[in-house]
Amino acid sequence: MTTHYRDITIDGTRISYREAGSRDNPTLLLLHGFPASSFMFRDLIDRLADRFHLLAPDYPGFGHSDAPDPKEFTYTFDNLTDVVERFTKELALDRYALYLQDFGGPIGFRLATRHPDRVTFFVIQNANAYEEGLPDSFWTPLRAFWNDPSPANRAAIREAGMSDAALQWNYTHGVQDPTRIDPDSWLLQSALLNRPGNKEAMLDLLYDYRTNPSLYPEWHAYFRTHQPPTLITWGANDEIFPESGAHPYLRDLPNADLNILPTGHFALEDHADEIAAHITRFVHRSET
Repeated sequence: MTTHYRDITIDGTRISYREAGSRDNPTLLLLHGFPASSFMFRDLIDRLADRFHLLAPDYPGFGHSDAPDPKEFTYTFDNLTDVVERFTKELALDRYALYLQDFGGPIGFRLATRHPDRVTFFVIQNANAYEEGLPDSFWTPLRAFWNDPSPANRAAIREAGMSDAALQWNYTHGVQDPTRIDPDSWLLQSALLNRPGNKEAMLDLLYDYRTNPSLYPEWHAYFRTHQPPTLITWGANDEIFPESGAHPYLRDLPNADLNILPTGHFALEDHADEIAAHITRFVHRSET
């Protein structure tokens, strides 16, 4: 199946996206994480394009989308959700499933609570919605930044989260065989982050991440009320969003299909086959 690389302009910002599969098939909207882009879904798209209509947008500041200056575009999760919501409207998407990873979680859950009638099912992959998934072992420096966004704390997060070593670690920590991980992934992220002003935009988003935990009760209420069919495929060795954040979903979504994989944060890098198989199985089971 052919993947098309398209652009659409939303409120003056060019949004790039990948599209594959027939629009006659169910739509699966793929929402990427940090500091990634739609590139992270390349292997999954190849494996699912015969069964789904797949759309993977790059948020403003990510991938091949425009990266507006932070003085001209406010980098918050509310604003990124507004862009994705407009994206679905411009492409006339009335019903869609959501694949959520990392930053895709708070964007997708905002979108779902705005339009619960549009979401057909979730695939949640290392995307957190519970306090248990924000361990002090990783999140203490970010909490310090949230409490005091001083230049010193901002510089510390810039180095910890966006240095070349940190970008490589994001992709290789927790995997069983690092030689399977394509270095193009972190080299691409490094090139994009080094665009003028882009690291400052990402720091604005990392600071705004503090707004997400206060929304967890709203998201949990949405889960309990609407019981969206949910498949969870989670990298067990992720130090950013560890396995402890996967199991609490079952409190509010007791019928969720939970699968723990022996890998790290970007599970699609070495487990795209398994995740594609889980999605196919899950959807087939839901239809029978």
